Amino acid sequence: MHSLSCGVPDPNETSSRPAVAEITLATSRDVVAARQAVARILKERGLSAVRITRFATAVSEITRNAIVHGGGGKISIYLDDRSEYLRVECRDEGPGIENVTLAMSDGYTTAGGLGRGLGGAKRLSHGFEVRSAPGKGTTVSMSVKL
Repeated sequence: MHSLSCGVPDPNETSSRPAVAEITLATSRDVVAARQAVARILKERGLSAVRITRFATAVSEITRNAIVHGGGGKISIYLDDRSEYLRVECRDEGPGIENVTLAMSDGYTTAGGLGRGLGGAKRLSHGFEVRSAPGKGTTVSMSVKL
């Protein structure tokens, strides 16, 4: 199992609560639905348009990756008033990431894109964690302070 973590709220504190939204990821329409769900929740919580756009962009990147590299997946959105974070968890059952550190570096791509998806999503989030094992899929958890 490969993992990279940076300031994500403890999943045990939010996972015990039901997700406020869950979206199955199969097509680009699902990427839009995930982005819109996160943006709506953050707007309801009073975040600025800039902060909403930044985090929604990060959500777009990881959900797109789950479809392109993982063959689809699921995104769960958790709201934790105690820690004052919105946490998003995106899971796929794809081939996994062999080298998470390398995959996080700008310019690294396996699909012919710009190679800025994971690293960019991390920069747009307050907390970010990737857990992956070859042949066992990938889970990306990220958060934004409310």
